[in-house]
Amino acid sequence: MGCCRVAGAMVCALVASTATVLANDVRGVIELFTSQGCSSCPAADQLLGQLANDPTLVAMSLPIDYWDYLGWKDTLAKPTNTARQRAYAQLRGDRAVYTPQVVVNGAVHVQGSDKAAIEEAIVETHAQPGMLSLPVGLSVEGGRVKVSVPASTDARNAGEIWLCALTRSVPIAIARGENSGRTITYHNVLRRWVKLGEWNGAARTWSVPVADLDKDANAVSVLVQAGGDDTPGRMLGAAIASIK
Repeated sequence: MGCCRVAGAMVCALVASTATVLANDVRGVIELFTSQGCSSCPAADQLLGQLANDPTLVAMSLPIDYWDYLGWKDTLAKPTNTARQRAYAQLRGDRAVYTPQVVVNGAVHVQGSDKAAIEEAIVETHAQPGMLSLPVGLSVEGGRVKVSVPASTDARNAGEIWLCALTRSVPIAIARGENSGRTITYHNVLRRWVKLGEWNGAARTWSVPVADLDKDANAVSVLVQAGGDDTPGRMLGAAIASIK
């Protein structure tokens, strides 16, 4: 098949104890929808690894499962990632669901292997009112992940707060399908979504035991996002940190 692309048809190091990562330092949230069964995806997977090294970006891999029928079942895929990608497409109204697809700041999608397009989308979306305007606090200490979201009087800033358990690097040997015989490394792989709560402009804080996260997680990100889990909108704030 060669490219695994669909447009239109498919809808539906440990952080120091006093360290805090603030959203003011984040200019972009990068969500890569990828698949082990897509021959066009390895270039995007490699690029995401580069983007993950940029401290101003929260870059995550969200493996999807709709290419599993091609001969290889993605070992990292989650139906919730597929549902999220489709929800983005439905809200945008373009019905564009494909791999490798990057969604930037919850607002714009581009080809996941196109570094220039990703950077352009970061600049474009970051200029939008309210985008990543909340200085989210994220720290890891005493075996707990601590999150703080400040108050805001901007009515546009209602949304949800999500804690994302991530694995920094996951090499996968693929035995069948379009990438048969290849070993591909996936970066900042989403392991678990944890909804911390709703946010309506009031200051909120949380403390979550690291032990409650996925056993393979060695990093964590926080997303404050407009809309709901089935209507994901623009990113209001974000942060990322290592937990091991």
